[in-house]
Amino acid sequence: MAVFFAVSVIALFLFGISSALLRWNGVRYRKKGLPPGTMGWPIFGETTEFLKQGPKFMKNQRARYGSFFKSHILGCPTIVSMDPELNRYILMNEAKGLVPGYPQSMLDILGNFNIAAVHGSTHKYMRGALLSLISPTMIREQLLPTIDEFMRTHLSSWDSKIIDIQQMTKEMALLSALKQIAGIDSSSISQAFMPEFFKLVLGTLSLPIDLPGTNYRRGVQARKNIISMFRKVIQERRASRLSHQDMLGKLMRTEENKYKLTDDEIIDQIITILYSGYETVSTTSMMAVKYLHDHPIVLQELRREHLTVREKKRPEDPIDFDDLKPMRFTRAVIFETSRMATIVNGVLRKTTKEMELNGFVIPKGWRIYVYTREINYDPYLYPDPLSFNPWRWLDKSLESQNYLFIFGGGTRQCPGKELGIAEISTFLHYFVTRYRWEEVGGDTLMKFPRVEAPNGLHIRVSSH
Repeated sequence: MAVFFAVSVIALFLFGISSALLRWNGVRYRKKGLPPGTMGWPIFGETTEFLKQGPKFMKNQRARYGSFFKSHILGCPTIVSMDPELNRYILMNEAKGLVPGYPQSMLDILGNFNIAAVHGSTHKYMRGALLSLISPTMIREQLLPTIDEFMRTHLSSWDSKIIDIQQMTKEMALLSALKQIAGIDSSSISQAFMPEFFKLVLGTLSLPIDLPGTNYRRGVQARKNIISMFRKVIQERRASRLSHQDMLGKLMRTEENKYKLTDDEIIDQIITILYSGYETVSTTSMMAVKYLHDHPIVLQELRREHLTVREKKRPEDPIDFDDLKPMRFTRAVIFETSRMATIVNGVLRKTTKEMELNGFVIPKGWRIYVYTREINYDPYLYPDPLSFNPWRWLDKSLESQNYLFIFGGGTRQCPGKELGIAEISTFLHYFVTRYRWEEVGGDTLMKFPRVEAPNGLHIRVSSH
């Protein structure tokens, strides 16, 4: 009886402390003019609920507080906007004090010169340097031939095997990007690079708590290791005086490049390219394989398009830039996959001054989470929105509508969009013309905070 009484007292005490902490944190942010909402625990806020419940958490908060509410996620007091018109305004008005506001963990791990961290004239300069690497001319003459050669080799040994398509597309996206960046030198660093890069990715979406064993600490250390690898490659190239026709080579040739970057800026630019392309290319490729398996009529139409392209070529001929334009249905499949899977859930901005938005006063330094996930399932924009229907994208006007945020928005539209589409198109070309496949194992998929199969997505592959 005494033990039961003691446990009850301790439980009541802990409950009282918890309630007091929640109330205290709420009072801290009860500033006049702020939108309604809850702030959760001190320091941690509502990050756990946000990451675990994802869309359900967002829907519950919207049901309670409307489409514009306050929260505290990923270490920052944050305003969540779920209003399409307001989201468009926020993304289009960086000059009015709505600059990129990515979590501290992401800024620390991706570097001070990554394109998401800078704004104003610095952003314009760094974006120009990035666009010079992935221009249509670069894609046609250098990048697409590299991608084609890589895809042929990467997919060549899949016949008569059970593979984890999630792991294979992750390796594909990373190694292909590494090949485009570092060319011949990529093979010497790829095996050591991969595990470090995967740790870096996990660290960017973690609380910035620098303690042993945390994803943040592992991500910061992975960044240091990656920097060391690229510094070594840069030093060896300078010593050899050989010219390299890859992204790194172009960045290093300052005499013919109007964008003259320091080594630190070059390395952050490379990490930016790897990070931004990896998640979208790998996940979109995996989910395209999943959706094509589940929708045989779509697969039939896609295969027909690619066989038409292949019929005009000899077996050894590569996919070239001119082959991409007729791949209209392939492009539609990629857009529909991105919409249905919602690879990108939203975009973060930060206020540089106190401002009024939607009738509320937002303090200086607060994050604004432009949550775009729900717009992908808006029946007004996408009739029968839960149906996988690539044919809807054959109407080109859908790509230019005001509320298409699957590739970002405003001045921060993804600069590598067309390169990513070219890469996924090349993967799909060789995959659907060489193979057929079936799922094995009944693997489950998670859609938040990132799209992934926790135990892998296994398929049995056989020649077509």
